[in-house]
Amino acid sequence: MSREQILAAIDEEISKLQQVRRLLQSSGGSKLASGFSGSGKSRTKRVLSPEARQRIAAAQKRRWAKQKRESSSK
Repeated sequence: MSREQILAAIDEEISKLQQVRRLLQSSGGSKLASGFSGSGKSRTKRVLSPEARQRIAAAQKRRWAKQKRESSSK
């Protein structure tokens, strides 16, 4: 590939990205567009149910136990 071909490919990619950016900006309220706005707003905290917390804790304890068994058998 010649230098001119590489530059032309880069320019083409830049124009595609700019078009996508314009589309995302024009959509306004979509989650995707607002998610990448860089406004610095923090996300809302996700809340887990007590049952979900118990399931996660139990799964983690099983992983730790498996890891301990495997390391002691070596």
